[in-house]
Formats: sequence, C-alpha cells, structure tokens
Amino acid sequence: MSEDYPSDDDQAERLIKVEVAYATPERQLIVPVNVPAGTTALEAVRQSNIAAEFSEINIKKDPMGIFSKPLDGKGRPKPNEYEMCAGDRVEIYRPLLIDPKAARLDRAKVSKPVKKEK
Repeated sequence: MSEDYPSDDDQAERLIKVEVAYATPERQLIVPVNVPAGTTALEAVRQSNIAAEFSEINIKKDPMGIFSKPLDGKGRPKPNEYEMCAGDRVEIYRPLLIDPKAARLDRAKVSKPVKKEK
C-alpha cells in the first residue's frame, strides 16, 4: 500500500465515539456517534440527526453542555468551539418551565406542617 493513502486502520484511529442526548418528560434518547477527532459539539449534534426525532430541538439556539457542564462561552467554550473527546456526551437542554427556586418554595408550602390550635 502506498504511503500517500491512509490505511483503513489509520482511518479508524481518527474516529472517536461520543454520545448526543436529549430528554423530555416522556422520552429520553442517547445517540452514539463516531466522529472524526476535532469535531465540535455542535457538529456532533448535527451528525447524530437527533433533531429529526424531536421537533422542538433548535440546535442553533438550544443550550448544550458536556455531562451537565454548560457550553456557554463563560467557563467553557460554546458548542461550536468545544472539540469533543472520546467518551463525551453532549446534552441538549430544554427551557425550564418553572424557576427551580419557585418550585422549591411551592414544595415547601405544601409540605409545611399545619399548627393545631388548642
């Protein structure tokens, strides 16, 4: 075989296995994808074709993260900048329906013991 063309073994070594995840209250899907080394999180989401399974996904606007760590451009790169590592799972996040603090207050009100009058 010529040195100018990579062998099948060389091609396989350049692919890394990652996952793309999305969940709704009714359904969760984790799609395994083999991508070339250097693939960004956004590219991995596109290659997974997960948006075809969930019509509500907007990969241009929905926030994403790697194992619950947001890719927000603050503490970590943005999805179009983050290069995936073997074993990474990129997660697409849904908007919150209720603020977590408000939900906690509502739960506290419901579980608060009622004082009995004497």
